[in-house]
Parts: sequence; structure tokens; C-alpha cells
Amino acid sequence: MPELPEVETIRRGLFAHVVGRTLTGITVRRTDLRWPVPENLLGKVLPGEKIMAVRRRGKYLLLDTQVGTVILHLGMSGVFRFVPGNHPAQRHDHVDFHLDDGHCLRLTDPRRFGAILWGGLNPCNHTLLDKLGPEPLDNTFDGPALYALTRGCRRPVKTWLMDSQRVAGIGNIYAVESLFMAGIHPTCPVETLTLEACQRLVDAIKDRLNEAIAQGGTTLRDFRHSDGRPGYFQQFLQVYGREGLPCRKCAAPIQSLRLGGRSSPCCPNCQSIGR
Repeated sequence: MPELPEVETIRRGLFAHVVGRTLTGITVRRTDLRWPVPENLLGKVLPGEKIMAVRRRGKYLLLDTQVGTVILHLGMSGVFRFVPGNHPAQRHDHVDFHLDDGHCLRLTDPRRFGAILWGGLNPCNHTLLDKLGPEPLDNTFDGPALYALTRGCRRPVKTWLMDSQRVAGIGNIYAVESLFMAGIHPTCPVETLTLEACQRLVDAIKDRLNEAIAQGGTTLRDFRHSDGRPGYFQQFLQVYGREGLPCRKCAAPIQSLRLGGRSSPCCPNCQSIGR
């Protein structure tokens, strides 16, 4: 599933192509995505509307118009591409947003776990967005903020980080990599983190997310940019996908752990906090 850096990379790629353009129509070939696509509603409200902005909230993309916002999610395998409007649709090309320059924004989603929903004028009040935690790249997300959020919670820090109601958008890859950079063991009870450790973790999260955005995300299975190019952050992974291999810092074998049903590799030497 595309994580925050991949979604942010796509947002930036789409921004240059669609902001300021007028929507001339929408083609829905399949409505049975993760949630039914509101084909009739979108077909009534979107044509003739100008796209004012493309924003991101957690792992969701928000396509803003004056009459309201379309909420977009890529699911497990979804890709948004900017293609000529007459480009033949393939089997898994489910939705086209037609633009006044003759191009369209096309959703390709083989597994159909993506989503296209109407958020109205207040999309952050939508049930998918209203309980999301703080954005990890915001300036207000710092060590003291993380410290305050973690008090009274005994959950392992790894599963806590991946809870979007605690912090928005941190998926498995970047939770694993951030904990390694901060020297924190993934099983550490989150309420035991000191203020200093929380600041280290915040710094690591921002560093890993920003580096991944700069590299265009991580290529694992299905992710591609809006123009079809792969992301390259996989070359910088320190522990994710390296179970049993020597740690790049201390040469100890990377341990294989599972937390909350997800792979949680770590270095037993470098990640000593909370071990």
C-alpha cells in the first residue's frame, strides 16, 4: 500500500497538471471499489468546476473544487496517472476525471481497494478523516507533542505509530525505519519513552519521510508515480526487508519480529531503547 511519502509524491506530481484545470466530465467504468463510487453525484457536481488545489491528509488525496472536495485513496495497488483523454482504457482503469486540456486523471486499481468519495465542503469532517491524528510533517508535531500523546498507553511503540488515529499516515516501512534511526526497539511500551526519546523519534520520522519524498517513495510491488516512474527510497532502507542480513551499522543480524500481524524487523544492538 502506498504510504505517506508515496501519496505526497503523487500529490506533488498531480499538482502541476491539474490545479487550475476545469473538470469537463467523469467516466466511471466500475463503481465497486472499496466503497461504492458515487457516480451520479460526481457526474452532477464536478463538470464545469475548476480544480483549486490537490491536498493530502494522512494517506488520502483531496481534490478541491469550489463546490466541494473529492476524497481519493489508492488502496493496495491503485495508481493515478495523467494521460491523454483518448488513451484507450485497459482492464483495470476504473475512473477518469476529464480535464479541459484534453487529458484525464485516471485511476488504475487491479485489486479495487482504492476509493473515490465525495467529501463536500468540509472533507475533514468525513468519517474517514475526522479521527485522524496529527500530520507527522507539521511543525506542531514535535517531541513534547509526541510525549503528551503517548502518556498512559502501554501499546508497543511500533503498533502505536501505525495507528492513524494517533499519528496520520505512518505505515509499516517508515515506522520500522524511523524506530531504527531513533534507536528504539519496536516492542517498547510507548508510555515509557522519555521526552528525549520522543524528540529523537520525531526527528527520525521527519527525516525518513522527507528523505523518502525526496527520493520519490519506495518501490515495493505496485507503487509508481503519477507518470509511471518508480520510487527509489528502497535503496536507503536500513532494516525493512533485511531480516537475517548484517546491520549496516553494527553487523549484528537483523532480527525478524511480527507485531500486530506486520513485519517489524529490528537490530538487537542498535535499537536498545525499551528492549
